[in-house]
Amino acid sequence: MKEKTLVLGASTNASRYANIALRRLVQKAHDTVAFGIRKGEVSGVEIDTERIAYEGIDTITLYLNPKRQVEYYDYILSLDPRRVIFNPGTENAPFYETLREHGIEVEEACTLVLLATDQY
Repeated sequence: MKEKTLVLGASTNASRYANIALRRLVQKAHDTVAFGIRKGEVSGVEIDTERIAYEGIDTITLYLNPKRQVEYYDYILSLDPRRVIFNPGTENAPFYETLREHGIEVEEACTLVLLATDQY
């Protein structure tokens, strides 16, 4: 298994980018966990609705708009990921500074493109 990824803003709706990313992460054998507002399952990964203190998170890939991110700042920091990927529409410059102050890498990118081009 590759490094653990948390899909934050996961959805069971197959047309949502968070759902597609979750499926592709599993296809590419990434150890993947998911958090969303509704319980469900995608490609064998349960979508958690409680803020679990996951161990060993390398990457958080965000699918929450900047306003929705605010309530998760402390949670994201508590997981101490190596990097946070801000997918299109999630860009949040003020939060970048906080993450960098905590030694967390910030990446403005599309998880789907990174996976498709083997840059993930």
